[in-house]
Parts: sequence; structure tokens; C-alpha cells
Amino acid sequence: MTQHLEEPNSCEQLLARMVGFNTIFATQSGRDQPELKLAEDLQQLARTWGFKTELLPVPDHAPNLLIRHEVDAAAPWLVFDSHLDTVDVAGMTIDPFAAEIRDGKMYGRGASDTKGTGAAMLWALRSVAAKSAASINLAILFTVDEENTQIGARTFANKQLEQLDFRPVGMIVGEPTWMRLVTAANGVVRWGVETRGVPAHSCAPQLGRSAISDMARVIETIEQRYIPAIEASHPLTGKAGCSINLIEGGLQINIIPPHCRIQIDRRLVPGEDPLAVLPAVEAVLEPLRQKDPDLTVEQDEPRIVPALDPQVGKSFAGTAAVVLERSGFDPQVAGVPYATNGNSFCQAGLPTIVLGPGDIAQAHTRNEWLDLEQLHQGIVGYRSLMSEPEQTWA
Repeated sequence: MTQHLEEPNSCEQLLARMVGFNTIFATQSGRDQPELKLAEDLQQLARTWGFKTELLPVPDHAPNLLIRHEVDAAAPWLVFDSHLDTVDVAGMTIDPFAAEIRDGKMYGRGASDTKGTGAAMLWALRSVAAKSAASINLAILFTVDEENTQIGARTFANKQLEQLDFRPVGMIVGEPTWMRLVTAANGVVRWGVETRGVPAHSCAPQLGRSAISDMARVIETIEQRYIPAIEASHPLTGKAGCSINLIEGGLQINIIPPHCRIQIDRRLVPGEDPLAVLPAVEAVLEPLRQKDPDLTVEQDEPRIVPALDPQVGKSFAGTAAVVLERSGFDPQVAGVPYATNGNSFCQAGLPTIVLGPGDIAQAHTRNEWLDLEQLHQGIVGYRSLMSEPEQTWA
């Protein structure tokens, strides 16, 4: 297990410690299990503070880390989630791992998204436990690879949850929401579309068929016939959307391209059926095939993250709103257009809210930062939820 720094004396020191670990997700960084050393460091720190910990295996990834504070075997469990991974640091204008503090802000990759929420959660738990202020059981789940596949959250929801000796009464997912209570989040469907042509020497293009030219017609059709027809919307998360964001094709400059591929991102609002997306796209592609029988265009199996449905956790969110209002926070619920780990927890039937310090506008930026006043607001909010009497959550 990794030996790191001395015990932090403040949440700012804890956050700086966490920012100092390079946890760029594996696919982007090319590193194996990039979150592991931070998970091990937090595990060691949590044990020093008297908490029980467990590393929960995630296939082909670093493990999730579960930190527990159990006060009564019969009491309900409240689980807080924060992801350990971050996006890349390319193009940043600050030292991404220095955790420099200037003008009341901490700068660094992950300070906002979302090591700030994890630090505030753990510091709040430390405070509550030290004062014996909890009458419910509490846990913090540090998950992996949220920025890419959400495999940590999905593995917890689909496999690890059933192996635990408890089922949470609710999940609080840490994302930078300005400590606004988020109960709805859009989901996403992502998939590839491929055209296949016939290669030939570019000196005789008539002997081949360009997959890129075919894809140009496919893109035009999707952007003119499918995307404008999307009408779904939700009062908390806005309008559904769709965009074509990656394209690749061809072999080299003097060969008629035999293949071309695009990748599509379709945002789902709560209540939409993710399984209806590809058939709707297929319906606009089929006329192209009928008009040109030699056209070969196929869609991949999609990767689906269902929306966070506010109805699943409505009662839980109502209770959380009352608790937060007593601590001076705005009780009005909100929605966000992006997906979070909460989407996976909601799909598993767990009442889920999203709540955390900071501003999503600072996430993934060249000079990512977190206002330290927001960090302290996060501690206050999380501590208020952790300190509620058992009957509040029963």
C-alpha cells in the first residue's frame, strides 16, 4: 500500500493531497489502473481515522473504494459517491497537480470535477464520526473511470451492491452543482456508424467506391432528417440533442477509401426510451439503401447510459431538500444536461440525488479550480445529511 503524506489538518490539505495524484482515466492516459494509488492512499487515511474500508474489484480497472462508518446494524445506510478519475491535462495553463491556492481558489485537475466533492465528503464523515453525531450508517464510495465508461458505478450498481450486507436508502453523488440539489440528469446513447466501399488506385477512381463519399450522404441524411426531428424535452434538463463528433476513414492518400466511420452522441431526457434511438436512425438510412442498393452502411451496438429519472428518488430528494434547507441551502430541485454516476445508481432502483461544491463550468478547463468557500459549503451540506436522526431516513 502506498505511503504518502502526513495526516491532513484541513479539508484544503486533503483536497491538495488528492489533486496531487495523476488519475487521468486509463484510456486517455494509457496507464494501467491510474486511480489505484489514490484509492490506496485514501484507504490508509480512512483506516487511520478509524473507518472500515474495502477495495471492490472492477474487471480490467482499478478497484472502487468503499469506506464505512457503521453505528447500528439495524440503522439505514446513506452512501455518498465521488469518482477518482479525471480527464486529460493537455493544454492546461497551470500545473495540473500542484494544487496551488490563489485568491481563495485551489487550482488543479480534478479540483472541481470532482476531487472536491470527495474531499468534502470524507472530511464531513471524519467530523461526524469524531463527534459521534451519526445515528445512521454512512459510507463513501470512491468510483473509477466515470469520465469514460462509468464502469465503476455500473459495476457497483450491477454486481457489488448485491454482495454487500446492506442496501442504501439513498445515494448522494458528488458533482459540482453549486450545492444545488439535482434530481434529474440526461442520459446518453453513443454508437458508431460505418460505411464500406471498394478500394482502388486513386489514378483510376472509377474502379473503386469511396466510403467517405458514402458517409457524406449518411451524415447529411442524419443531420437533415433525424436530428431536427428530435422533440423530446424535460422541464429540469432541457431538450434532447444529438451530434456527430468523430469521423475517421481511408487508408492513404492514393487509395480510394474502403471504409469510413463516425461516432454519434445522443442525449436522452428522463422518460425517453434509449432502445428507440437506433431504430429511428435506421428509418432515415433505409431510404438511402433503397435508392442505392450498393450502399453499405451499418450501425454498431450502442453504449447506453439511461437518464437519471427524478421520479425514482422523489421521496428521498424531498427529505434531502428539507435537511439542506435547515442548513441554509436552496431546497429547490434542479436538473443537469450531462450524465453522472447517479444515472447508473438510478437504473438499479436506488433513490439518487446529485449534490456537490463548485461549478461545472470549471470542469475540464485549462485552469480548473474550486472556490474554497464552496468546498466548505460542501462540508456543511454533506455533514447536515450525515447527522440527521435515523427516523428522517427510515
